[in-house]
Amino acid sequence: MQTLAQVLSTQQLSASLTQVIHTLANSAKDISQAVRHGALAGVLGATEQENVQGETQKKLDIITNDMLKQALAIDSQVKALASEEEDEIVVLNSDGSYLVCFDPLDGSSNIDINSLVGTIFSVLPAPEGKADQQSFLQPGRDQVAAGYVLYGPSTMLALTTGQGVQLFTLDPNSQEFLLTNPAMSISPDTSEFAINMSNQRFWEAPMQSYISDLLLGTLGPRARNFNMRWIAAMVGDVHRVLCRGGIFTYPSDHKDPNKPFKLRLMYEANPMALLVEQAGGVASTGYEAILDIAPEHIHQRVAVILGSANEVNACLEYHGQHYDDQEPEC
Repeated sequence: MQTLAQVLSTQQLSASLTQVIHTLANSAKDISQAVRHGALAGVLGATEQENVQGETQKKLDIITNDMLKQALAIDSQVKALASEEEDEIVVLNSDGSYLVCFDPLDGSSNIDINSLVGTIFSVLPAPEGKADQQSFLQPGRDQVAAGYVLYGPSTMLALTTGQGVQLFTLDPNSQEFLLTNPAMSISPDTSEFAINMSNQRFWEAPMQSYISDLLLGTLGPRARNFNMRWIAAMVGDVHRVLCRGGIFTYPSDHKDPNKPFKLRLMYEANPMALLVEQAGGVASTGYEAILDIAPEHIHQRVAVILGSANEVNACLEYHGQHYDDQEPEC
């Protein structure tokens, strides 16, 4: 099997981008060890701190965030970073060529029950001059690399540099990421959907109608049965979509009028959208392609609908019809 280094050498990437990817991959190896030690290392449980989104931080949220910060700080090619766990950007190396955004431990609510968690990352080109928040506000299509690391029964890295999606598995003996799927591809059709059904009563009308029709199965307009899957960690749910198709969505809702969206554009939606599109899927908010959004701030949240192309497009038809129904008559 090819190693990560061997695969990257065939993609004709710059030496600087290759270096950043290796820094992220090596950090993931260390995070994998921290996650696996769990209660033995006293890293489970919550802290008394909250992140910028007002969420209580888990011990491992802080530990993994610090591990990534320290690794990226000594990578001369990383100009600055933005993290879900940091209030502001962190400027690192003035001569760096890249900006890195990351969610250090996606699904951290799963930590204490030993369920799936992961790291999500996005690499953007760094504009000239001093790095500031504006430097990061680039649409997702500007990403030069994106991926995630899933910490499960095995540790897996899904990566795109705009040349499809490759899946690597960490060999526990050699500590090398080895290529186990050279070209991940999302089937266009699916009978699986992933959504947090507990929020159903708060969704917008188009998502209410779409999910209701899925639940009707063969008795409804879709005329076939669907299965629901929900891991409560985006990294796990998207990994399933990449491996066997499906649709994952975290739509807008009015449960908290001040927070209509759940997922962060820069740290979650953009990197996952790039992976999904590179694997032949579709990623949308319901009204626009996620990768086309011009970010307004680094902690911006958006609605997410992504996965198998035909099923996502079917969902978007519900949104389009609702939008058309709301248009005033001329």
